[in-house]
Amino acid sequence: MSRVLVIIPAFNETQTIAHVVASLKEHAPECDVLVVDDGSMDNTVAIVAGLEGVILVQLPFNLGIGAAMQTGFRYALRNGYDIAVQCDGDGQHPVERLGDLVRHVEQGDADLIIGSRYVADTGYVPSAGRRLGKSILSRLVDAIVGGGITDTTSGFRAANRRVISVFARHYPEDYPEPESLVILHKHGLTVAETPVEMHPRQGGATSIDPKNAAYYMIKVGLAILIDVFRKFSREP
Repeated sequence: MSRVLVIIPAFNETQTIAHVVASLKEHAPECDVLVVDDGSMDNTVAIVAGLEGVILVQLPFNLGIGAAMQTGFRYALRNGYDIAVQCDGDGQHPVERLGDLVRHVEQGDADLIIGSRYVADTGYVPSAGRRLGKSILSRLVDAIVGGGITDTTSGFRAANRRVISVFARHYPEDYPEPESLVILHKHGLTVAETPVEMHPRQGGATSIDPKNAAYYMIKVGLAILIDVFRKFSREP
């Protein structure tokens, strides 16, 4: 049986983190849960510290989701986990479907399995800005990677040990999901999707609002293009 670690990057998730962990304990009790607190300024750390059976790692200050996730992947690699699952702390990700992602990885369907809002009709209707951004990023990533990945920005993903090893060494800093797919492609690893229906956000606010959407698109697009020509180390 695979050893599975669920990595939750958390920043100011007081309203939702306890519910997310409780849902994981209900739907995926066989998985270990690691919360990487990214310099929260609310009661997130105190809440997580009071939850039974949860591993807590605190970053010294807010470093961004990329650093939080890379911390989680390094923990998974050093502690011998076979599969690592990324799950947000805001309640949007359907943890009841986590087992499906894990099974696809165990079956060897791909090295990374993405829970996708778009690969099938899940009823998810993004805003016009998100729809445009998703389309541009998907086309850019597909032009480099291929495979027709529809949800390049989904943060609900399951990775095998080969992906864990790569991400422990190389992981983007900001808005990392699309760029990380290019990194995996450069390492000869495969990505596939399975349809999921995301829940409404249970608390907090998105970091990608209309004010910084253009910045997000430009930053991620340039980072992806740079990665095309970048050489990555392959040592374990």
